[in-house]
Amino acid sequence: MRRRLLAAVTGAMITLALVGCSAGRSTPSQESVTIPQPAYPQFKTYPSVLVKENVTFRRDGERRERLNVCQPQKKSDGDRAGIVLVHGGSWRAGDKSSPEYNSVCQWLASAGFVVFSLDYRLAPEFPFPDGLDDVKAAVRWVRSHADDYSVDPARIGAMGGSAGGNLVSMLGTAGHGSRAAGARVAAVAELSGPADLTTKGAELPNFIPLQLAYLKCEKLSDCASARKASPIYQVDVTDPPFFVGHSLNERIPLSQSEAFVKELRAHGVSTTFVTVRGSLHSIAMLGPNMKKRIVAFFHEHLDPI
Repeated sequence: MRRRLLAAVTGAMITLALVGCSAGRSTPSQESVTIPQPAYPQFKTYPSVLVKENVTFRRDGERRERLNVCQPQKKSDGDRAGIVLVHGGSWRAGDKSSPEYNSVCQWLASAGFVVFSLDYRLAPEFPFPDGLDDVKAAVRWVRSHADDYSVDPARIGAMGGSAGGNLVSMLGTAGHGSRAAGARVAAVAELSGPADLTTKGAELPNFIPLQLAYLKCEKLSDCASARKASPIYQVDVTDPPFFVGHSLNERIPLSQSEAFVKELRAHGVSTTFVTVRGSLHSIAMLGPNMKKRIVAFFHEHLDPI
């Protein structure tokens, strides 16, 4: 099954600090890059993309979890790679159909991927691991319905921002074995995701109550689920390639991503680390430069060899 590389997104000036270089999938990429802060993006829609809304991917009694599917209108010679998109919102808010995430869904589809943007159960009513279980269920659903959307079930990636970044990082670091089966994914792009929810990572006092509600704990010093919900403690050598993006002066401390990247690289995981000047958080970083890099990352790791 073959894929055509679609048109590139326009770039911007960059400042490079190379820690390594990529020579294909057999050589881990360990690139670190700092780029300028973009103007706050005006999220747009893409006429070349078809959107199917509110497809049920999980049922639990009366409750249903749903996703939106964004597909390129242009027919492909073979199956496309799929990307599961997970919204942010401090694990307690957010919506797959918000203008911002609707735009991100369509942008990725315009780059040649079939995108599945999902809602998941939210805290405090549904604490960890309920939301993560929904994200995993969505990946399994995409695999089981791959033929319906002309997706190659062996080539599924994930992207998320903020709390969604945490969830897709957990998805990427969970499990062992083939990245082409079950709830495993072949590539992860995460923006501003909290990587360490233990006391060691609690550097933002205003964020701690949100963590506690998500973890269903009264204090972080006595919270067994904090470590289990922290992707930095789940990393192993079987994890897929990661793209990590973080602003230098944003609400989630940069040290969270720096430590996560260090842990990924220590285990030999191919990791691209992009920092952005300024304070934009999560998908607000998605200017032309960042979009170009994320699309290139997914094509590198999800396109057929």
